[in-house]
Amino acid sequence: MAWTRKILRVNLTAGTCTPEPLNMKWAMDYLGSRGLASKYLVEEIDPKVDPMSPANKLIMSTGPLTGTMASTGGRYTVVTKGPLTGAIACSNSGGYFGAEMKFAGWDMIIFEGKSPKPVYLSLENDKAELLDASHLWGKSTWHTEEAIKTAHQDPQIRVSSIGQAGENKVLYACVVNDLHRAAGRSGVGAVMGSKNLKAVAIRGTKGFSGIKDFPEFLKVTTEKKKILAENGVTGVGLPKFGTQVLMNVINEVGALPTRNCQDVQFESAGKISAEAMAEKRPSDGKAHLVTNAACFGCTIACGRISQMDQKHFTVVNKPEYWGASGGLEYEAAWALGAANGVKDLEALQYANLLCNEVGMDPISFGATVGAVMELYEKGVLSKAQIGIESPFGSAEALAAMVEMTAKGEGFGKEIGQGSKRLCTKFGHPELSMTVKGQEFPAYDPRGIQGMGLTYATSNRGACHLRSYTVASEVLGIPIKTDPIATEGKPGLVMAFQDATGVFDAAGLCIFTSFAWGLADIQPQIQAACEGDWSMDKLNLVGERIWNMEKQFNLAAGFTKADDNLPTRLTTEAAKTGPAKGLVSGLAKMLPEYYNLRGWNAEGVPKADTLKRLGL
Repeated sequence: MAWTRKILRVNLTAGTCTPEPLNMKWAMDYLGSRGLASKYLVEEIDPKVDPMSPANKLIMSTGPLTGTMASTGGRYTVVTKGPLTGAIACSNSGGYFGAEMKFAGWDMIIFEGKSPKPVYLSLENDKAELLDASHLWGKSTWHTEEAIKTAHQDPQIRVSSIGQAGENKVLYACVVNDLHRAAGRSGVGAVMGSKNLKAVAIRGTKGFSGIKDFPEFLKVTTEKKKILAENGVTGVGLPKFGTQVLMNVINEVGALPTRNCQDVQFESAGKISAEAMAEKRPSDGKAHLVTNAACFGCTIACGRISQMDQKHFTVVNKPEYWGASGGLEYEAAWALGAANGVKDLEALQYANLLCNEVGMDPISFGATVGAVMELYEKGVLSKAQIGIESPFGSAEALAAMVEMTAKGEGFGKEIGQGSKRLCTKFGHPELSMTVKGQEFPAYDPRGIQGMGLTYATSNRGACHLRSYTVASEVLGIPIKTDPIATEGKPGLVMAFQDATGVFDAAGLCIFTSFAWGLADIQPQIQAACEGDWSMDKLNLVGERIWNMEKQFNLAAGFTKADDNLPTRLTTEAAKTGPAKGLVSGLAKMLPEYYNLRGWNAEGVPKADTLKRLGL
C-alpha cells in the first residue's frame, strides 16, 4: 500500500478541484515524490513551454514513506519546469507539510492554469476549495502562515506559501512551509506566483495506516534508526552542529568557493562556522545557536534555531529578527558569507532570515551577490547603478541587496534574475558561476573533482543534492576517494545520482545516506509497499528517473554544451590548499560518464538504454 492512491487536480483557471486515482502503473515504475511527480509532469506539459505561462504545471508530491514512522519520512517535492534554468525542476522540502498531505489522504496535488486573482488552496481531508488570497498578496511567508491559521482557527494547519519574492517573479523564489523549511531551488516559487497561487493550507486528520506489512515495517525501521543514531555524522555531527559543521572542514580541504570562486579558501571561515555560532558572545553572554530542531519523523534533527544580538548588529534594525528563529545552515552561510567575502555572522543571519521570510533561495541570491561584487570591483558596475558601495566583504552591501531584491526594487530587480542573466546583461557572462543557469553551491570543483562532474550533469542545474560525492571524497562515506583525483569519479557520480533518485522518490531525507545505503532503504520500501522491491528494481528506478529527466531537458532544447562548467573553473587553477595548481578535470570525466550512462558522445541516451529502462 503506502500510497493513498489519490491525487487532487486543481485547475486554477476554472477554479475547480477534482480528485482522481493515482496511476499505479507509474507508481510501480517511479515509486513516488520526485520520480512519480516528474513522470506526471513530462507526460502532461510541452518541454518547450514557457515556465511562467499558464501552460506550465506545478506539482506537490509525497513519497510512499512520507508520513510513516521511517526516519525523516516528512519530505515532499515541488516539481515543475523551472524559470531560472528552463530545465526540469524538482525541489525537496522537509518540515511537516508533506506528512500532513498524506494524513489528509493525498499522494499528490497538480496545479494547472492560472487563477484570475490571488487564491490559496484549503485542503481539509477530502474537502478542497480555492479561497480568495487578495488580502494575503504582498505578505511574507511568515505572515501568510499566521493569517491562514488565524482565519481557520486551527493552529495545526500546515501551510506552504510564497512570499514577496515569488509574487515579484524572482527567478529563484522558494516555496516555504512550516516557516523555515523550503523547496528552495530552481525558482519553483516564481512559478507558483505566476499562477496567482499564494499558498496551500492542509489539515489531515485521517492518519495513515496503509503499510503492507506493519510488524515487519516496525521492526526494520527501528533497526535502521539505530544505525542513524550510532553513526558519527547522523548521530553526532548533524544534531550538534547541523550542516554548518562543514564550513571549516571544506575550507581546510581547499574547496570553499570564495569571492565568486576567485579563491578556494576563505580566511575568515572560522568566524562564520558552526563553532562560531555555538560560542557565547561577549556582548550578552548568549550564543547564536539556541538549539537544534527536527522535521517530521526525523531522528537526526540537523535544523538550527538561533538568535541575533540586538546590541551588536548595526547593519539593520529589525527587532523581529532578534528572537529565536530559523538559523544558518552550511549552504546559506557559504553563499551569504564566503562567496562574498563577508565575515559578519550577524549580517549573514539577517540575510538568511529575510530570504526565509520573503521566500528566496539564499544559495542563488548569495552567489549572485558575489557576481555583483566582482563586477563592482572590476569597475563594470558603479555605486550609482547598485545603490550602495559594493566591494567584497561589505556586510552593509549584503544587507542592502537582500532587502532590495526581496522587495523587487531598484537594482534588486537585476539581482532577482540570477547571475547568468545579470552577468550577460552587463557584458561579462564568464563571471556567472552557474550550470544551466543555476548558481552552484558550496563546493569548489577544483578541490573536489567529483562535484564538478556532478554540477555539470545535474538535470536541474548546478546542485549538490543530486550527487553528494563530498560524502566519499571528503568524509569517506561509503568509501574514501581522493578529492583531487578524476579517476573513478564518473562511476561514483552516476552511483550517487541513481541512489539519490530512490531516496527522493521514497520520501526520505538525503541526509540519511550518510549512514544508510540502498540496502537500508530497500527493506523499508519492501515492507511498506505492495509489490516486489528488490535491490535490482530500486537501482533501475533511480536510473529510470535520471534518464527521464535528461530526456525532458533534451526535448526542451538542452545539449552537450550545457553539461559544462564556468571557464574560471576549467582554466584558472586553485591558488591555495591541497588542490593548488589544479583546475576541474571535467573534460576528462564527461566522456567516460556518458559511456557509463549508456549515452552517445553527445550525451543523448541510446535506444537500447531507453528500452532497458522502459522509456
